[in-house]
Amino acid sequence: MLQPHHQPEDDLASLIEAARFYDYRVASNPMADGGVPPVPGVRFSASLHEQGPTLIVPLDNSRALGCPGPATTPSLSANFLHVHSGDALATDANATSQLFYVMRGEGISRVADAAGTVLPWSAGDLFTLPAGSPATHIAGEEAALYWVHDEPLLRYLGAAATRPRFAATLYRQGAIHEALEAVLHDPESRKANRLSVLLGNHRFPREMTVTHVLWAMFGILPVGAVQAPHRHQSVAVDFVVDAQPGCYTMVGARLANDGSIADGERFDWERHSVFVTPPGLWHSHHNESGQPAHVLPIQDAGLHTYLRTLSILFSRSTADGGHQVVDNAS
Repeated sequence: MLQPHHQPEDDLASLIEAARFYDYRVASNPMADGGVPPVPGVRFSASLHEQGPTLIVPLDNSRALGCPGPATTPSLSANFLHVHSGDALATDANATSQLFYVMRGEGISRVADAAGTVLPWSAGDLFTLPAGSPATHIAGEEAALYWVHDEPLLRYLGAAATRPRFAATLYRQGAIHEALEAVLHDPESRKANRLSVLLGNHRFPREMTVTHVLWAMFGILPVGAVQAPHRHQSVAVDFVVDAQPGCYTMVGARLANDGSIADGERFDWERHSVFVTPPGLWHSHHNESGQPAHVLPIQDAGLHTYLRTLSILFSRSTADGGHQVVDNAS
């Protein structure tokens, strides 16, 4: 039987000092009163990586998010890497997942892992690295890479990424486009809301995502296309692979009677630029440029899929000129 324990008053005070109690009606949604700031829709120009020295350019939005930086979203940090010919640039992050897309140039990445992995890359390639993967990127010619990782999520959790959940994986440009072409030639694709391919990894067959946290889609926006509004609870960091003026995304909180986005904000696409689509907002993609465009959204949807919280919804036109909301893309 436990004996009574008399806690010294000073010790007891230190144990209870941090305790707080909040009225549920006020505290159940701290975003409603601005206590937790929303994720803003921000844009980062390609000019950030088109000139200047060899360096890492964080796409930092931490001040607006009210969190330690650098952070582009509450869970993800996106960065541009600019590496001059013959230069080397080191990257390291306390992250479970890192994704690199090569915007231009060619080179190799030496990974300081147990296998001594060396990844060759050129424009249009994409590769992923797991936890514990500091790397040195060496450019054979002037190069720029897009780097996204989940260190802000680990920082919030107060955790260290120590166990790799997958191995370094290379997705060649030719293989990516071949997979997309297969989707385009599928007769059923004519009815699809999106024409795109999701990048996956054999370690995550259930989630079908590029890592257990990150989700990556390589999609085409055909000439004249209007991809109807959809929304999801994961935040999207959208990288424009290529586009001509006249390609844009509309983002808004509600739909009009015809299913289009009401009172939306327009995000014009610029080649090799980035914009953030906040979670929970409707967004549609439009191509009025006369040339096809490609986009690479990176999301924390791998984590949301595991948590069963992704909740992706699509607006679909009806025969009477209205719209309905459905939970699939077909």
